[in-house]
Amino acid sequence: MRIFLGIFILLHSLVHLLYFGHSAGFFELKPGMTWPAGSWLFSRLLGDGASRNLASVSLILAAVSLAAGGIGLLMSQTWWRSVVLGAVAFSSIVYILFWNGRMQNLDGQGGVGLLIDVAILLIILVFRLPQLGF
Repeated sequence: MRIFLGIFILLHSLVHLLYFGHSAGFFELKPGMTWPAGSWLFSRLLGDGASRNLASVSLILAAVSLAAGGIGLLMSQTWWRSVVLGAVAFSSIVYILFWNGRMQNLDGQGGVGLLIDVAILLIILVFRLPQLGF
């Protein structure tokens, strides 16, 4: 279970890097995807360009934190749980704040990532998995 969850968290961090590439304008994840432009919060306050920059920095931070936590788990470090919990909480906040406020195209707004964050939180907090003996 430790290895499976550690690899899963590492893969989740890579998806954040894909969203970073999209938000930074390096490529388009899918045709017509405008995320994070149109954010219900940041686009109104900062404009779409600054929102894209803030999303890019936030996604890099989330990806690095998730990767660190996943590696910590794979190496059976005592600190992995705190890092992963902080990273998925931060990731969830990022996707909620950069969401466009509409219920359409949720997969292109980070909705799947948000569900994965919630699943990781449940696995760690509710089911207390994996049990590493410390």
